[in-house]
Amino acid sequence: MRIGHFLYKNNKIYGLVEGERVYIIEGNIFSNFKITKNSFNINEAKFLPVVYPSKIIAVGLNYKDHAKELNMQIPDEPIIFLKPPTSVIGHLENIKYPEMSKRVDFEAELGIIIKEKIYKVKEKEASDYILGYTCANDVTARDLQKKDGQWTRAKSFDTFCPIGPFIYIPEKNENFDPHNLKIQTFVNDKIKQDSNTSNLIFRIEKLINFISNVMTLYEGDVIITGTPPGIDSVLPGDRIDIVIEKIGKLTNFVVE
Repeated sequence: MRIGHFLYKNNKIYGLVEGERVYIIEGNIFSNFKITKNSFNINEAKFLPVVYPSKIIAVGLNYKDHAKELNMQIPDEPIIFLKPPTSVIGHLENIKYPEMSKRVDFEAELGIIIKEKIYKVKEKEASDYILGYTCANDVTARDLQKKDGQWTRAKSFDTFCPIGPFIYIPEKNENFDPHNLKIQTFVNDKIKQDSNTSNLIFRIEKLINFISNVMTLYEGDVIITGTPPGIDSVLPGDRIDIVIEKIGKLTNFVVE
């Protein structure tokens, strides 16, 4: 199922999305919720970020084909960094090009949404703590990343973490494999990234295990799992579409 978060008639609403209809959800999407028969047309609402995380944990160099593209050695363990919650925006919102940067890049990523508070989770139990999956864009001021020698400023500008448009929650009996999904980026309809999550170096369960042994993860926290090859720059006026098989298409616009 696909769950979206919307502003509808001045109310923030989660809803089950089926085509252009959104069926209003009552209750907490992280635990017990009920899908009602009340609905509205998706075009009558504004998309909101699917969650408001306490933190976004990102993984660097986690695609085999990306490491090959960069001629870099496969890391021995996940390389992680943080993006602040103030960087989060939703589907169809604007990415603001920072005045202090001369090069801004897109990075398509599969996002994992954590279901409940966890710490030191075993790898074999990690999937039990996933609420669902989403599309993400790890927007990066590449020139500032190179200048600083570390990633905080380059990754942390407001609007630099679009997520959405939906939370994809697999059905219990569904044959869903998050490690076999096509992942692509289009800029102004031109394909830039084209890979598959089968190229992930560290699987999702390993990432949750590794990260939760470093820090407590809270309900709604987001792990973005790395980007495939094909990263490129964008300019004000560009439209970026992050497309992940079964998950959805996340669209954002670059503005000055």
